[in-house]
Amino acid sequence: MVMLSLVKDRVVAATSGAFSHGPRPLQRTLDHRGDPGLLGPDSVSWRVVGDVSAFVGGIRALLIQTAHPEVVSGVEQHSSYRSDPLGRLARTSFYVTQTTYGATPEVEEAVTMVRRAHRGVSGLSERGLPYDARQPELAAWVHNALTDSFLSAYRHFGRAPLSAADADRFVAEQARIGALLGADPIPESADALARWLADHAERGPSKAQANVVTFLRNPPVAFGVGQAYRLLFEAALTTIPAPLLDMMGLAVAPAKARIGATSIPALRWALGSSPSWHLALVRAGAEIPAGLFRQPLAAR
Repeated sequence: MVMLSLVKDRVVAATSGAFSHGPRPLQRTLDHRGDPGLLGPDSVSWRVVGDVSAFVGGIRALLIQTAHPEVVSGVEQHSSYRSDPLGRLARTSFYVTQTTYGATPEVEEAVTMVRRAHRGVSGLSERGLPYDARQPELAAWVHNALTDSFLSAYRHFGRAPLSAADADRFVAEQARIGALLGADPIPESADALARWLADHAERGPSKAQANVVTFLRNPPVAFGVGQAYRLLFEAALTTIPAPLLDMMGLAVAPAKARIGATSIPALRWALGSSPSWHLALVRAGAEIPAGLFRQPLAAR
């Protein structure tokens, strides 16, 4: 019990730091009172992305995305992930938060930022195929891996069970976000999404994948942040299909996975649900559910 308590305290203290290496979302969202944003308070997405299991989903998505050689070549050749270890994770978090919870202008801002960042991200993968981050099929791999990862993480570690109908609603809602970036194709049901990823013809191992996975497995970050991150990383591995784990050269370590899974309820108890969700509810003028939020609002 003492060991679990120590692990819990360290994870809670460090997790926010692991996801704070980038711009803060929704800084002026209360300037847009009454704007429900793209998805709105009744969406499944606000529930799923607002849960602490989304931390696991974000890490899982980065891992799954490495399974496409052209996508991961773009990361390896153009990303600053080595010099800014947690920056890409934080930027992904910013994009997800703004598009999910933001008022309409904030959604547009996030999409514009991603489109701008993707300009010039082009080249040849190690298997000799050209890539451009603006290609609809590459944008689809990134978007679909992200959606599937948030859904899978919530189904494994979320606050409450998610019905099949709500899982499909989540995928359909997220498809609206993917369409803003020109991603295509975008499955609109949970089963179709899982099949699309599992059967994708362009999937395959690469040296770039091995490099990025090795980095994601043990990024050079501060001790406390690293402890929290590695617990969430181990939890993420338990949600990834075995063929993809094999391709990445990864395997579930049962003891570490159990500790990782134990850390998630501890995080939920200490952190509550996302303050961005809380803030979006305030902006939209929606009812605030009791008992969900423990952190102060991110903006005034």
